[in-house]
Order: sequence, then C-alpha cells, then structure tokens
Amino acid sequence: MAFGAVQAQSAFTTYFDFDLDEASVPSSQKLSTWIKNNANAEIVKIHAYADTTGNALYNVDLSERRAKHVLQQLQENNIPVAENVELKGFGETKSVSHKAKERKAVIYYRDKQVVATTPPRPATFGSKVANAKVGERLKVPNLNFYNYSDVVLPQSEKVLWELLDIMRAHADLKIDIQGHICCEVLETDEISRKRAEAVYKFLIRGGIDKGRLSYHSFGSSRPIYQLPEKNEAERIANRRVEIEILEKANPDKQVTDAGAL
Repeated sequence: MAFGAVQAQSAFTTYFDFDLDEASVPSSQKLSTWIKNNANAEIVKIHAYADTTGNALYNVDLSERRAKHVLQQLQENNIPVAENVELKGFGETKSVSHKAKERKAVIYYRDKQVVATTPPRPATFGSKVANAKVGERLKVPNLNFYNYSDVVLPQSEKVLWELLDIMRAHADLKIDIQGHICCEVLETDEISRKRAEAVYKFLIRGGIDKGRLSYHSFGSSRPIYQLPEKNEAERIANRRVEIEILEKANPDKQVTDAGAL
C-alpha cells in the first residue's frame, strides 16, 4: 500500500529541573510515550527556555543545550526531523510566574497522517502469458472441475474465455495444455488427459487452429505438493491444468499493460 502525507502543525512541551539540560524524570517518561505514539511526526522546530535565575547569557546557553538534548532524543528514536529544522534557545522567559514551567522545550511538529492510495494492480493471467518465455509453464488460475470429471465448474468458465481471448489476440502463440490430478499415485480413468483435452476442444471450438495447440496428461507425476496431500488446499493446488509456452514471437518483449491483451 502506498501513502500520502497530510500535514498539520502541533506542539508538545517537555520540562527540565533547575540548571539541567536533560529533561526531568517525569518529562522524560512523557517524552518517551509521545515518541512511541507519534512515529509519523516530523519535527519542524524546537524552542527552549530557562527561568530568570542566573545571568542572561548563561540562560541562553542553557536553553540552547536543552533544545539540542531534545533533538538528540528524537533522532535516537528515529523521529524524522525536517531538513531546515529550527533549533533555538531563548534564554530566560517571564511568560509564567512558576519557574518550573519556564524551564522547558517546546517541540513543534507536523503530523504525517497516513492516507491509503490505490495499490498497484496484480498481474493478470493475460499479462503473465504475454510476458512468459518459451518453455515456461503457467497454471491456469481458478480452473476447477467436478470431482473425477472433465466438466468445468460454472464459476471456472470465465478463465477459459480469458485463455481464448489471449490465443485470439496473439496469433503467434502456441501452447501445450497439460492436465494433472491430485491424491492418487496411480491414475484411474485418465482424468488428467480428459481435462487437458476438454480445454483443447474448447479453444478449437473458439476458432483456434489445431496447429497452435497440443495436450498431454501427467497424472500425479508432477505434484506441487507431495502426495498424500495434507489438506484440501494442497489437493486443489495439485488438481490443475497448466499451459506450456511452445512458441511465440518476440519472446523477450515484456508486456506491462494487461489491457494490451
């Protein structure tokens, strides 16, 4: 999933004990909590202050060290910092009467709110065929049959039409249709051959020349999952029809637009 950034500026304040450039224990704990809850924040500026105790020059230096301390804490916790972050120590302030509240650093940040955008489309069966190389085998997706039968399930007819459209769109394409079964080491009633033949006949009825098609059966000799399968999902995966690309023009030409088919 891709993300965009919607930015809104906010502020968080942390406090310091007298004459120290490290946050007080309670403020340090609160800062740690804030960091954990604001992984998407980007720091824009840090303004630090001191109380009126001591001389003005010392208080400017002290407040600058407080700003740098907070910045270091944020960077060590991988909080993003703007390239042009504003780091300032303003020295003593008389904005409040309580001196403990004057010994502070204010973190100004932008919230990068996560906005979902459209994910890239997964590759279609058509684009996979178009991009396949000669000799490559592809499973025909969602092509399922009634049990011990060569009759395609109604919901699987769509992929047969898709395969027909692919063959019509690529007159250079020649394929071998390959049937497989699950469950049995020794196949009965040639089910894998009949399934491959059913796809073969469907394509011929759709106007595809016989010279572009062949079919073979492999029974359970090429399982995706070792027999006996552990569950129904593995049995379904083994019970499949694949196509092997026998010939195509421009085999190295890659197709990225599924609509080209």
